[in-house]
Amino acid sequence: MYNHAPENYICPFCLLVRGEENERLLSSPADIFYQDEHITALIASHKWTDQGGNAILIPNRHFENLYDLPDDLGAHFFSVTRRVALAMKRTYGCEGISIRQHNEPAGNQDVWHFHLHVFPRYSGDNLYGSQRILASPEERAACAARLRAVLVGDRVA
Repeated sequence: MYNHAPENYICPFCLLVRGEENERLLSSPADIFYQDEHITALIASHKWTDQGGNAILIPNRHFENLYDLPDDLGAHFFSVTRRVALAMKRTYGCEGISIRQHNEPAGNQDVWHFHLHVFPRYSGDNLYGSQRILASPEERAACAARLRAVLVGDRVA
């Protein structure tokens, strides 16, 4: 509907879901902590200073933005988002959760595949005022393993 991906766009999230390698892809399969037939959840390649373990949820099929996302998938998406948020609270002991989603260039979308950010939050964490930096593969894999253990252990309602 309102699409802005350049012609011949190589989608890094589609590559990740398919298990393909590409220089644009900063994430790896080790970052994935949840996957079902419709959705993949992974630890984000970037974090904000003094805060890590933030996640990105993506549909396994390519939809550029919120406007393209089918309603039934959107309902399932938020069900999984709730499970991830509860897993973060149990895993990290965070005091809250923020979610963020961007659409179109003016909305700060920079990957042309619908995705939702999920952040563990702490009092005074200054999330929106801190610097965005690349998280190490080891740090991401450790966070993914911790969240995966909670979700797979079915301890999240």
